[in-house]
Amino acid sequence: MGTGRKRRLHLSNIYSFKCGRNRFDDDHSQIGGPGFSRVVYCNESGVSEAGSHSYSDNYVRSTKYTPMTFLPKSLFEQFRRVANFYFLVTGILSFTELAPYSAVSAILPLIVVIGATMVKEGIEDWQRQKQDHEVNNRKVKVHRGGGVFESREWKNLRVGDVVKVEKDEFFPADLLLLSSSYEDAVCYVETMNLDGETNLKLKQSLDATSTIHNDSDFNNFRATVKCEDPNASLYTFVGTMEYQDQQYALSPQQLLLRDSKLRNTDYIYGAVIFTGHDTKVIQNSTEAPSKRSGIERRMDTIIYFLFFILFLMAFLGSVYFGVVTKRDLDGDRQKRWYLGPDRAKIFFDPNRAPAAAIYHFLTALLLYSYLIPISLYVSIEIVKVLQTIFINNDIHMYYEEADKPAHARTSNLTEELGQVDTILSDKTGTLTCNSMEFIKCSVAGTAYGRGVTEVERAMAKRTGSPLIVNGRDQLLDEPNDDDSTLSVKGYNFEDERITNGYWIHEPHSDVIQKFFRLLAICHTAIPDVDEETGKVTYEAESPDEAAFVIAARELGFEFYKRTQTTVSFMELNPVTKQRVERTYELLNVLEFNSARKRMSVIVRDDAGKLLLLCKGADSVMFDRLAKNGREFEENTKEHVNEYADAGLRTLILAYRELTEEEYKEFNEKFTEAKNSVSADRDELIDEATEEVEKDLILLGATAVEDKLQKGVPECIDKLAQAGIKIWVLTGDKMETAINIGFACSLLRQGMKQIIITLESPEIIAAEKGGDKAVISKVSKESVKTQILAGKAQLSASTTDPLALIIDGKSLAYALHDDIKGTFLELAVGCASVICCRSSPKQKALVTRLVKEGTGKTTLAIGDGANDVGMLQEADIGIGISGVEGMQAVMSSDIAIAQFRYLERLLLVHGHWCYRRISSMICYFFYKNIVFGTTVFLYEAYASFSGQPAYNDWYLSLYNVFFTSLPAIALGVFDQDVSARFCLKFPLLYQEGVQNTLFRWRRIFGWMLNAYGAMPTSISTDAYKVFVETLVPAPSYWVVTLYVVIAALVPYFCYKAVQMRFFPAYHGMIQWIRYEGNTDDPEYVNMVRQRSIRTTTVGFTARKRDNLWLIS
Repeated sequence: MGTGRKRRLHLSNIYSFKCGRNRFDDDHSQIGGPGFSRVVYCNESGVSEAGSHSYSDNYVRSTKYTPMTFLPKSLFEQFRRVANFYFLVTGILSFTELAPYSAVSAILPLIVVIGATMVKEGIEDWQRQKQDHEVNNRKVKVHRGGGVFESREWKNLRVGDVVKVEKDEFFPADLLLLSSSYEDAVCYVETMNLDGETNLKLKQSLDATSTIHNDSDFNNFRATVKCEDPNASLYTFVGTMEYQDQQYALSPQQLLLRDSKLRNTDYIYGAVIFTGHDTKVIQNSTEAPSKRSGIERRMDTIIYFLFFILFLMAFLGSVYFGVVTKRDLDGDRQKRWYLGPDRAKIFFDPNRAPAAAIYHFLTALLLYSYLIPISLYVSIEIVKVLQTIFINNDIHMYYEEADKPAHARTSNLTEELGQVDTILSDKTGTLTCNSMEFIKCSVAGTAYGRGVTEVERAMAKRTGSPLIVNGRDQLLDEPNDDDSTLSVKGYNFEDERITNGYWIHEPHSDVIQKFFRLLAICHTAIPDVDEETGKVTYEAESPDEAAFVIAARELGFEFYKRTQTTVSFMELNPVTKQRVERTYELLNVLEFNSARKRMSVIVRDDAGKLLLLCKGADSVMFDRLAKNGREFEENTKEHVNEYADAGLRTLILAYRELTEEEYKEFNEKFTEAKNSVSADRDELIDEATEEVEKDLILLGATAVEDKLQKGVPECIDKLAQAGIKIWVLTGDKMETAINIGFACSLLRQGMKQIIITLESPEIIAAEKGGDKAVISKVSKESVKTQILAGKAQLSASTTDPLALIIDGKSLAYALHDDIKGTFLELAVGCASVICCRSSPKQKALVTRLVKEGTGKTTLAIGDGANDVGMLQEADIGIGISGVEGMQAVMSSDIAIAQFRYLERLLLVHGHWCYRRISSMICYFFYKNIVFGTTVFLYEAYASFSGQPAYNDWYLSLYNVFFTSLPAIALGVFDQDVSARFCLKFPLLYQEGVQNTLFRWRRIFGWMLNAYGAMPTSISTDAYKVFVETLVPAPSYWVVTLYVVIAALVPYFCYKAVQMRFFPAYHGMIQWIRYEGNTDDPEYVNMVRQRSIRTTTVGFTARKRDNLWLIS
C-alpha cells in the first residue's frame, strides 16, 4: 500500500492554504467571555477541577420517547387530533346518566384505536432506540492512566478523555487532534456523514503535541483547553491550549468532528472536547419538517364538516325535543305517557323543558358520534405502512449492482406520490452517474479519443446526420458503454495513436509526455497499492481527479506513491522504451477552489528543474498563457468548444519553468500569507498565487464525461406523457446543462429557448466599474426585462413549446419578491426549465416558489448534501443513494438507487396508493353516514327521546371491527389496472394530478349515496328480536335484499352512465383491455394522447414532431 506502510514523515509546505502555524487574532481575545466559556482539562479525570464543569455525557438519543415519557407524551400526541379528543370527551360523558349506552362499550373502541396507534409509534421508536444502542455501544480506546489504553463504549466517554482512534474508525466525539501515525501529525478525514462529500480532508495537530507517538507518552500528558461553547458551525472553531506553560491558538484544522471517519492514517490521538448532544454534528441535526399530504389535509376539513353536521342534527333534534316535551302535559292527559313525564326528574320533565333540551343535546352528541369514523386515522396509518412495505419490496426498484432496494423512510406521503405535478431534479449524480470517464483530450492542438458521448449520439439523432468522430463513422444504434462493461472504471478512452506507448511516434511526443506527466503529478489523490497484486487504486477529492490519474496510469504514466515531500510515478522512456521510475520533489500545492477555478503544484524534477504544473477552467487559463505559450491555443479552443457541445467537462493543462529566485520570492510571500490569521488572509494568498500562475505554456485540454444513468431518457419521456413537468436545477455551466437536456430528451430540436443571463455589455461594463449598488440595479432591471420579453414570446407562441434556461446570477434577482411572481408565470408556461449555476439555497428557494406559487404537489430529487434544502422544502423529497454520501438519503422521504425507478414509483405505486387511499376514505365516510342516518331516522320515529336504535356493542364495534377490515383490504389490495398497463398508459396518472378521485363533488356523491339505506326499528334486545321474530319471517329476508338493491342501484346506474358517456382514464384502459385492443398501436396511441396537457418533452414528443414534418 503506497501510504499503508506509514513512515515518520517530516512536515512540508505541501499543506498550501489550510495548514500552518496558528496565530492569535481577534477571535481568540474572546476566550473566557460569553459564548467562549468552555474549559477542558485534558487527561485529568481524577482532578477536582476536571469534574467541576457538568458537561453532557456522550450518550446520544434520537428517540422521540423515553420509558418515562412514552405514556404521557404519546397520549398527548394522540389527543391532539380533534376526532380523538372528541371521543375522549364522549367517553367521559358515557359514565354519566346522559349516555344512551354503557360506558364500557364507548370507551373500549377508543382504547383499541389509541392503543393500536401507540403500539405503532412504540415500535418505530424502538427501532430508533436500537440504532442508538448500536452507536452508543461502539468501542474506542481510552487512556485510563499510566500510559495504558483500554476499550470503552462511546457512551462512557467524558470531556477531557484522551482517545486513540485507528484507521477506518469513526470519531466518537468532537476531538482535538494531538498527534497521528505521521511524524508531522497530519491525518486524512472523510466527512461523508457530515456534508455528503466523499473527498478526504487534511487535518494537522499543533507542533507542540506532534511528537507524542506512543501510548506511554500520555502518562504525564496534561493540558488545559479553553474554547467556544457548543454550537452548530461545522467549519469554525476558536480556542487556546495551555501545554507545558505555553499557550497555543487552536483552529478548525485541529478539530475532528464526531461521525467523521479516519482514512489513510494508521491512528490518531485526540482529546475529547465536545460530547453527545454538544457535538457539532448533533447540534446541526434538526427534525425533518412535518409533511402531510393534500388528501390528509382535505380529510381534516371533511371531519370538521361532519362535526358541523353532527352538531346541527343534535341541535335540531334538541329543539324539537324541547318543544314536544313542553307540550307533553295537556291538562291531565299525557301525550307521551310511556316516557312517564309526570315522574321524570329532568330528562322528560315538561316543566323544565329548556333544561331537558340542553341535556338532550348532550345525549344526542353521544348518540350521533358514530358519524365520525373513530378508526379512520388508525386504518389509514395501517394501510400506509403496508403500502410502504410493497414499495420497499418491489423487485423492479432493486438496484442489484449496489444491493440497494427502494426505501420509504416515511409512510405519510404514499398517496402524494400519485399527485405530483412538478419534479425538480438535480443533474450530477441524479440524472447522471457522477462517475467521470476520461474519454477525449486535445494535446498539442491535436484531438485524441474516438469515444462517442450520449450527447453526441442524441445530437446526431436530432439532425438525422451520420455520426463522424475523428474521421470514422459511428452507428447511431450502437449501445452506449455502461459502467459495468468498462474494463477500467473511469477510463473510456480509445485512440490507437497514443495508447500502448504509441504516443512516442506522434509529432509532438514531448508535449504528450509533459501532458500526461502533469496528470500524474498535479493532484491531491492518495494511492493505495495492493501488496499482493500490485494493483494501484486511488482516493481522490473528486471523480474528475480520479479519472485523470487513472487515465495517466492506463496510458503509461502510473502514479503509485506519495509522501509529504515527493510524488513518484512510472513512465515509458521514449529512448530506451523501458518503464522507469520518476520521483519529483513536491514543494507546494496551490489548491483548487470555486474562485480560483484552477489548481497548481510546484515540483522539482529529477534533473533539478523547478516546474509549476497547472490545470483549470478555460475561462481563467487562456488569459494566463505566455506569448510564446499560445502555439496550440486556436486548435485547443476549437476542441474545447466541441467537447462542451458534446456534454463533456473540460480542463486546460499548462506549465512553466521557474528560476530559483522566482520560487524563493514566491515561497516567502506564500508562506507568510498561508500562516496569516488576519481578515485579508485569502486576499494575500490570491496575490501570492497570481504572481506565479502566469506566463504559462499551453499543453492541451482534457474532456471527461459524466454519463447519463441508464434509462433516464425513457423515464423522463414516460413522466412527460403522464403530464408531469420536469425542472433541472444544477450547478453546472449553461452549455453543459443544455447539452445534457438534449441527451435526456428534456430539450428537443425545434424547441425555442428563452435564455436569461447576465452577460450583456451593459452588465459587463457595470461590473468593471466595481460599484455594487450600480451592478445590482442594472442586473435586476436586465433580468426583469428578459423575463417580460420571455412572457411576451410565450404569449405569441400558442402552439410551439418553449424552454426556459436561466443562470445562477440571474436567478438570484428573479427570486426577489417583486419579480418572482412574473418569473414563475413564465416558467410554468414553458415546457422545460433548466436553472444553471444554482447554489443549494437557490435550489430550495425555487422549490418553495413552485410549491407555494402553483399550489400543486412538488417532488424534489437529488443525491448530494447540496440537495438537502430542496428535498426538505418539496412536498416529497426523493434521495438517490449514489456516490455523494448519504446526506440526501437521510433527509429524504423515499430513497431509490437510480433515477429511472422514479417511473415505477410514481406511475405504478403512486397511482395505486392515491386511488386506494381516496376510495378508502370515501368509503369510510359513506359507511358512517349510512350508520348515522339510520340512528337519526330512528330518533325521528322515537320522538328524539335519545334512545339508540342498536345494541350497545353493535354501536361500538361497527366502526372498529365490522366495517374497518373491508376498508383496509380495499386500501391495501385494490387495483384498477395492472402495473404493466400503468406503465403502458401514463395518462392514468392524471387522475391524481387532477385529483379526480378526491374532489369535493365525488366526496359529496359518496355521502349522498349513503341516504339510500332504509331505517328500521329494533329494540335493545336485538339478539332476541333477530332470532325469535326476524329469522323465521320470509318478509325480513325479502326486505333485506330489497334494501341492498335499493342502496346499490343508484350507484351502479351512475357508474354505467359514467362509463358509457364520461369515462375516467382507468375506465378507458379497462375498455381497451376488455375489447382486446391493447396491441392495436393506432388505438393505443389515440388513448395516450387524451392528456391533461400536450406532451412537449421526451422522445415521444420528438417522434410526433417528425411525423408531423413528414405529413
